[in-house]
Amino acid sequence: MKKRTSVLLACLTLIGIAFYACKPSDAKLQKEVNDKLATVSPGVIAEVKGGVATLSGEVMDDAAKAAAENAAKEVKGVKSVTNNVMVAPPPPPPPAVSINPDDLIRSSVDSALNAKGISGVTATVANGEVTLTGTVPKGDLQKIMQAANEAKPKKVINKLTLK
Repeated sequence: MKKRTSVLLACLTLIGIAFYACKPSDAKLQKEVNDKLATVSPGVIAEVKGGVATLSGEVMDDAAKAAAENAAKEVKGVKSVTNNVMVAPPPPPPPAVSINPDDLIRSSVDSALNAKGISGVTATVANGEVTLTGTVPKGDLQKIMQAANEAKPKKVINKLTLK
């Protein structure tokens, strides 16, 4: 009877060792999780200890953070996931477009036209909009429009007559 107990105990020990050997190692799990994260959420890495995957890194939004966690959970052998991934703050809004005051726009347009030697053009400004009137040669039109736009108005209205 003692011999049977010894054989049974030996068999149970071998079965236990076999089950333990089948358990994936933390290093193997960590590699699998990181491989999966590289395709789902670049910038997120995992460290695995005792079957628990701890995620770290930075993503653009909460959806990417959740996707990283779900990807780690899908790896067979991972017991649980601790998600320490940070969501990056949104970028600052672009600076507001500055529109120069009417008097400054008018004087800027007049100065630019005089500097380019263009005459016969009247620039009136109201609410940030420049209205160009007068009769000019067709070849000067591009220079006139450039001079008007350099003053940074809200809009340029072309009512010029071409020769």
